Amino acid sequence: MSQTVTRALRLLAELGEGERSLDQLAELIGVHKTTVLRLLQSLEEERFVHRDAQYRYHLGAGLFALSSLALEQRSIRRTAAPHLAELNAATGQTVHLAAYEGGEAVYIDKYDSRHPVRMYSRIGLRAALHNTAVAKVLLADLPPGERRRVVDRIEFTVHTPNTLTSPQALLAELEQVAAQGWAQDHAEHESFINCVAAPIRDASGRVVAAASISVPDVVLPYEQVLDLLPQLLACTRAISTDAGLPVRGGLH
Repeated sequence: MSQTVTRALRLLAELGEGERSLDQLAELIGVHKTTVLRLLQSLEEERFVHRDAQYRYHLGAGLFALSSLALEQRSIRRTAAPHLAELNAATGQTVHLAAYEGGEAVYIDKYDSRHPVRMYSRIGLRAALHNTAVAKVLLADLPPGERRRVVDRIEFTVHTPNTLTSPQALLAELEQVAAQGWAQDHAEHESFINCVAAPIRDASGRVVAAASISVPDVVLPYEQVLDLLPQLLACTRAISTDAGLPVRGGLH
């Protein structure tokens, strides 16, 4: 990737964290202000960046269209939508849809809980590969050799006392996930959140996405989150059927 493109993408990533001044952006990416200004002017012309009256920069409206198109190109999101909305309404809990893209687990849809306690997650955000239920489901479907290569590249950042901290521990859990057909995050990513996830398969039987239910422990304890698993599995089976998986094939 060219240096100019790399710098432009870094600018967009920084603005994704919040508004910034020219001086802040130059310092953050380590480039002279004149270079950053030229990049910002080009991005502004394409409406990818917006400068306000206080000369602070924001992500621009041009990105809205791109993000909408990116989501529309994921057919599984359209297929899953009515089923996930029904699951969200039935349980009242946060429901996520994630896919494995470019070596990362990415949230491609979200339905918020009706409870006041909400999760910090959003469409487009990456899910940690070693301590989120959706990522475990997605990794468990990889061929064993690829699965090991991916796991060997993971930085096992510890988020809670329950976080898996070694490739061996994660690989063992992925074997279990592949065998049982679902995964859990038992306060591994956030100490107050428990989650269960299950695979969505296409006509070939491969996992193309993972759906999950996430619940703060102040709303339901861990054991009652596991009680939601039958509803989740029924939902992912229905989505898989709509995605082309033969009914007689089931979910393995």
